Amino acid sequence: MASSGGGVRSFLPSARAGLGCEPAGLYVHVPFCSAVCPYCDFAVARAGEGDSSRYLRALLREIGLWRAPGALFDTIYLGGGTPSLLTAEELRCLFEALRDRFALTGDARLSIEVNPEDVDERAVNAWRELGVHTVSLGVQAFDDAHLRRLGRRHRSQQAARSVELVVAAGFDVVSVDLIYGLPDQSRSAWGEALDLAVGLGARHLSCYELTVHEGTPFWRWRQRGGLRLPGESARADWFLDTHRRLGALGWSGYEVSSFAASRGSRSRHNQKYWRHVPYLGLGPSAHSFDGRRRWWNVRSWKEWSAAVDAGDVVEAEEDLDAEALALEALMLGLRTSDGVDLERFRELCGHDLESERSTEIAELERTGLVESTEGCLRPTLSGMAIAESLALRLASDVLRSTPPAGAGNR
Repeated sequence: MASSGGGVRSFLPSARAGLGCEPAGLYVHVPFCSAVCPYCDFAVARAGEGDSSRYLRALLREIGLWRAPGALFDTIYLGGGTPSLLTAEELRCLFEALRDRFALTGDARLSIEVNPEDVDERAVNAWRELGVHTVSLGVQAFDDAHLRRLGRRHRSQQAARSVELVVAAGFDVVSVDLIYGLPDQSRSAWGEALDLAVGLGARHLSCYELTVHEGTPFWRWRQRGGLRLPGESARADWFLDTHRRLGALGWSGYEVSSFAASRGSRSRHNQKYWRHVPYLGLGPSAHSFDGRRRWWNVRSWKEWSAAVDAGDVVEAEEDLDAEALALEALMLGLRTSDGVDLERFRELCGHDLESERSTEIAELERTGLVESTEGCLRPTLSGMAIAESLALRLASDVLRSTPPAGAGNR
């Protein structure tokens, strides 16, 4: 990234080991929700009258603050928040601005996160006309009691109907978000939710363990003793149940929380985070990564909007040295079924993992946590469940701990 002050910035993917040759990704954060869920710690806010229009005007100005000479992009991902709160005309204006400003490949994938209550035939048809490839539905649960506890506005029947409508519209991929480990949720009920999502025609599932973040209403509820969640052993069982149940249906658990019915149904955009491929984030709180440097935007959407007017929305940035990049590559790669490509790791990070950590790799293979085949170090299912600790065990003493790249975007 060029320019540390105001004015136009340049997104320049790092040329290290050919990283810049792989198309980058575009992430756009839409901060608005009709209601803020009590477990959510994302940068979101309830939209007031006219806020979406003000947001869009600021976003278009931010797009104008960037140039990406020589860079190609093959994904646009609208996350949030609730991008489906934007009207079809607002989305069309946004997509046109992105296409005008950035060079997209001919097969670029456009993905949008939506809430079930925003799904109707008119909206679905509009998304199709805009060229949306993947629709990701924030269902979270198919049980009304769980939905109420999670603060969701839709109910189970509406959730199922929304999946059916989106599937019937013929999008390339329909993805469903679900949460497990809820209070009073049984493992059998969770299995039924997975079966229902698959039966409705979803081709991708994102299955997240309920996490209680400090400062959220759920965190305060737990502090008062009112929220009791499953223990560590039970959470591990749920994780294994999920991967095994979907695996039995022929699905691939290609990342800790991500499941696809086929290789073509995987999230091309999210895989950029796990593979250390550059991406540019736009909108409040959005993170970016050029291969060596990471930066992130002002979090509050109103403060971000004011920062756009001032000509610089970047709140902070950091340069990553070789050791930090190596540890991140391990942490992120071992979250995936593809694992760590050892030759690519050597080229990108300057470490020959196979020779430098041969004793540790052999021990992890002996204990059934990793497999070293075809030039890749892949976690087993048991290894994927403890991906972060695996990475730390493999990291040499000189590698320091840093947060994984892409943590700020979906």
